[in-house]
Amino acid sequence: MRHFLFVLGLFLFVSAHAQDDLLSDLEKSQANETDYVIQTFKGTRVVNGHSIETKPAGNLEFIISHRFGPVNSGSYELWGLDASTIRLGLEYGITDELGVGVGRSSWDKSYDMYLKYKILRQATGANSFPFTMTLLGSTQYMTLKDVSTEGYSSSDRLSYAFQALIARKFSSFSFQVAPIWVHRNRVDESITSNDIIALGLGLRAKITRSVAIHAEYYPRLNEKDDSPFYNAIGFGIDIETGGHVFQLVFTNSVGMMERIMVTETIDDFWDGGIRFGFNITRTFQLSKKSRTAGW
Repeated sequence: MRHFLFVLGLFLFVSAHAQDDLLSDLEKSQANETDYVIQTFKGTRVVNGHSIETKPAGNLEFIISHRFGPVNSGSYELWGLDASTIRLGLEYGITDELGVGVGRSSWDKSYDMYLKYKILRQATGANSFPFTMTLLGSTQYMTLKDVSTEGYSSSDRLSYAFQALIARKFSSFSFQVAPIWVHRNRVDESITSNDIIALGLGLRAKITRSVAIHAEYYPRLNEKDDSPFYNAIGFGIDIETGGHVFQLVFTNSVGMMERIMVTETIDDFWDGGIRFGFNITRTFQLSKKSRTAGW
């Protein structure tokens, strides 16, 4: 009996020691790997403004953004539902880090084009890093022809924006800081400035596997005190259904590109100038090498 207990004890000791060695080796292996954080935001937009996300290489995203009129327009305008502004856009992943996008908005009949480049990624493990950073450069061209643009040259119709998007994911919550500089070649300098700097703030909170809420705020830092424009505010509810992401939107901005959203928001959110709308995105995989998940 004593021999049996001795052998059993020796077996248990060797097994425990082997298990400790296995766990130690596993921990060392995991420590030597880099685990990149994915889906800080589900889509390439927070509400109206961009998120840090880019499309994987070979993926094409079709974006339909729609905004109605302000709810304080009253019953005659059916609380804004009689009015309609739409932007149609495409974004393509050249690489997993670099994307290009184009779009056309019915507001001011403007076209926009942009490049997004993800230069840093949040990660844990061997090469841990605390946040993701994406750079955005965009240009917009207004083609509207009416009394307000009479005498405008081609150069007068151009505007530019440069933005650094910095975000961190905390489990089911994500937060983004996005300073932006917008330059317009021609403005009414009595009420505004050619160059506007704003500090974009955005967040995402995951509620269920397929539902999340979003919010963003773009306070302007150097606008004139008597400017007739307001800071852009937006709230959204994301609903994911397969390859589609459907987002219900409540915002005071009619614009869905940087110039209009950041510098020319004409409605006061806190005075009923809230526009209901939606964003619909659909992703198409154009390359067999593209990655559709985990980015």
